[in-house]
Amino acid sequence: MKKVLSIILITCLVFTMVACQSGEEKELTKVEKIQKKGKLVIGTSAAYPPYEFHKEIDGKDTIVGFDIDIAKEIANDLGVELEIKDMQFAGLLAALNAKKIDIVIAGMTPTEDRKKSVDFSKVYYTAKQGVVVSKEKADEIKTKKDLEDKKIGVQKGTTQEKIAKENFKEAKIVGLGKISDIMLQVMQKKIDAVIAEKPVAESYAKKNDSIVLSNIALNTGDSGSAVAIKKGNESLVKAVNETLDKLKENGKIAEFVTKATEMNN
Repeated sequence: MKKVLSIILITCLVFTMVACQSGEEKELTKVEKIQKKGKLVIGTSAAYPPYEFHKEIDGKDTIVGFDIDIAKEIANDLGVELEIKDMQFAGLLAALNAKKIDIVIAGMTPTEDRKKSVDFSKVYYTAKQGVVVSKEKADEIKTKKDLEDKKIGVQKGTTQEKIAKENFKEAKIVGLGKISDIMLQVMQKKIDAVIAEKPVAESYAKKNDSIVLSNIALNTGDSGSAVAIKKGNESLVKAVNETLDKLKENGKIAEFVTKATEMNN
């Protein structure tokens, strides 16, 4: 009988220990889980200079940009490595909510619609909108009114797509997954203009003689960028905000923007 009781007690003890360990796993915060696996996995859409883009460095294709520099700082502050996943912009939030990535950093504006499905960090950078047109059509397209019956290109799932649809109801809006593909369309004269954040528009215009940045002013307000984080991960939101606060205070974000812009020229 004593042996039977001992076996029962030992079995109960083992189950209790396993249950406690499982409980501890469930209680880990998102930050602790990231630190445990030793890496921060970010989702981005790397055709959006100077935010994120591909560049050959020492013979190797590398994703660079000021968003990437910010992500490196976040990973460094968490004490982990950085892993970058490049994907279509429109699929980033779905990947985040499916736990395929830990955060999204892709020049994303924290709109009210997006806030319904994910949380956001503080805004880390603010840019105005720009309009890119073919150099041959620069004299023809000078005002917002000139765009009303034109073909306007935008990146799918972006704030710019919404801006185009709200401001140019008579225009044909052409949406593609990558901003680089949209810019190619205007270079090939398949569309008349592209709406993009001004730093992005400037970067493409500087690198391509066939397009120019128009003086058209879109009174849409400023477009701020923030880091997207799956809902319920307050510890990660807090950690990201702490890094962003530090970077803004010491002027690093401005440095990152300048460096990324120069790299793309």
